[in-house]
Amino acid sequence: MGARSVLTVPLGSGRQITGALTLVRTDPADPFDTADLGVVSDIGRRVGLVIDNARRFGRQRAVAEAMQRNLLAPLPQPGRLRLAARYQPAPAGSQVGGDWYDAFELKDGTLALVIGDVVGHDLTAAAGMAQLHGILRSLAWDHTGPPGAVVDRLDDAMPAITTVSMATLVLARVEGHPHTGPWTLRWTSAGHPPPLLLTPGGHARYLEAGQGILLGASLGTAVNRPDATQPLPPGSTLLLYTDGLVEVPGSDLSTGLSGLRRHALALAHAPLDTFCDQLLARMPPGSTDDVALLALRLPDL
Repeated sequence: MGARSVLTVPLGSGRQITGALTLVRTDPADPFDTADLGVVSDIGRRVGLVIDNARRFGRQRAVAEAMQRNLLAPLPQPGRLRLAARYQPAPAGSQVGGDWYDAFELKDGTLALVIGDVVGHDLTAAAGMAQLHGILRSLAWDHTGPPGAVVDRLDDAMPAITTVSMATLVLARVEGHPHTGPWTLRWTSAGHPPPLLLTPGGHARYLEAGQGILLGASLGTAVNRPDATQPLPPGSTLLLYTDGLVEVPGSDLSTGLSGLRRHALALAHAPLDTFCDQLLARMPPGSTDDVALLALRLPDL
């Protein structure tokens, strides 16, 4: 390179050296001196600290995403009922979140559906999601009562045995014979966006009943969470989702809900996996949240 004077300094922090910075001058009349070395060394330390912080953030994000994905158990396929789900992490520039879905069969043969979101966007939120996921499964399996009673017990236990301060979720039971029906949805919502029901004939509506307060917001008072029921016609599709699918900074929630309803209707006849993939692909631009969704399709008898 025709170098007449060269400086090489490390890029790194007190924990680790991650590279080196080399500067070259070709003019023999103006070589680097001690003052230049001090300035460039300071630049190396500052850049190294930025690199180290970025690498540590990347490791934290990778751990949280791996934990979330490993906790999202394989979905059951009871009888002729079909399930599909997706989890999409937040964009790379955003922090991880606490969104999750779950579906499992209870000991009475009923199918349980869960969608939830722990408040926060960091590794703590992801860890809290893991705690709620396991506790809710245990409570739902042990307690065969209505969903509202199960979530009441979860809310009561949460401050004692988890690190979660607040969370939203929907817990639902799909009641009826898995092959022949008829089917009924029984659910409760702890401050979560309402499920979307698509029925044959091109109809779609949000199930806004069964709404209760967020988990962690009862302030020690007794809570009897409401339950709601809705017949599920043959051939219908039920969608549970987290708020990242409908909330975008700078836009109102009603716009996001209207857009989701419109997109879901356009995809109502698509295979269930395609239905889920296309909904994620049509997420509003500018979203910075992670997203979980869970879809149920009933057979057309």
